[in-house]
Amino acid sequence: MRRTMALRLLDRIFVTGEVVEAEQLSARMRRVRIGGEALAGLTCRPGQHVRLLVGDGGLLGGVLRTYSVWRHDPTWESLDLIGYDHGGDSPGASWMRTAKPGMEIAFTRPEGGFVVKEDAPYHVFAGDETASVAFGAMLRAVPPGRRIFGVVEADTPADHLDLPGDLVRVCRSGASAAGSKVQVDAVRALDLPEGPGVAYLAGEARTIQSVRAHLVRERGWQRRDVRTKPFWTPGRKGLD
Repeated sequence: MRRTMALRLLDRIFVTGEVVEAEQLSARMRRVRIGGEALAGLTCRPGQHVRLLVGDGGLLGGVLRTYSVWRHDPTWESLDLIGYDHGGDSPGASWMRTAKPGMEIAFTRPEGGFVVKEDAPYHVFAGDETASVAFGAMLRAVPPGRRIFGVVEADTPADHLDLPGDLVRVCRSGASAAGSKVQVDAVRALDLPEGPGVAYLAGEARTIQSVRAHLVRERGWQRRDVRTKPFWTPGRKGLD
């Protein structure tokens, strides 16, 4: 009885879909498309994320791993996720590497407030590889005619995801992505309009803090003009 009640509760929390496509985009990035009738009526704002239930424990023993939604297609009842492979054998990395058509997957409905402020005078994006997926969806959502600036950092040119817009690409070439000076210097070099726009900073937490400090202290922005989404930082768990 207790197990049955737990399964009913989980059915209310999770959406169940099926992998319908899987594609290697680069050496460390893989796209997985999830589809199915259960996705009918699902809503997703560009920049939001879902939490996949992965691992060997199934509904009652799996673990949650967070992925930004690259693209949501309500017409075809599907959503695309892109995973960045940090290496190792964590449940999330293992699932993303091995996902193939026909595999079932349970996930939470899209959520999160890291989304585009449509009436911003202009938009600034800055982040590393882990931010690229959310940025791709958000860039496509920027209203026509609004100016876009930004920097995307990766380790090598091959690690960059193909994004819409004309963002500056920089490479750290083996240097640590934590507290990245390369990214901060590239943002500092952007020729931005007078007055603040809205900035979207995502990726490694310490780098986000440094970029935000630059915008607030050196460019005179208000902290409310900067939206942040820390996905990771060395030695700390629990970030998205």
